[in-house]
Amino acid sequence: MATDLGIALPPSWRRTAAPDRGVLVSARSPNLPNSGFRPEVVLRFGSTSLGDLARELNDFAVEDEDEFDLFGHDVSYQRFAHRVGEVDVVCDQWSWHADAPTTAPDVTLTCSVARQDYWDYCDVFEAIAETVDLGPRAA
Repeated sequence: MATDLGIALPPSWRRTAAPDRGVLVSARSPNLPNSGFRPEVVLRFGSTSLGDLARELNDFAVEDEDEFDLFGHDVSYQRFAHRVGEVDVVCDQWSWHADAPTTAPDVTLTCSVARQDYWDYCDVFEAIAETVDLGPRAA
């Protein structure tokens, strides 16, 4: 699928060579924090409802929700927590809504980190979200 979608990641982050279907970018920090959970960023077409996430993720809990304009695009923001093994994970998630009428899917950025490392990465995640460029075909 052709798109003008763009995103800027920290240069040292490692991208996955062949991400899953619908995933545009998947990248992880090269640094493994003491938590043992490597921070990760995934940009994908489409979105998943909080209800679906609650059914899919262990110990799921919504911590924050908001709707706002980010550089001229409507964005939904959620921060939620869940468990991966013994690790308490926090995710910041932004979903850009396609302007109607269009067939372009929503675009969702999900950034995941261990709770104990959240304050070390939350500003990095926000900076990455601010670089998402939907471009003329994706927007």
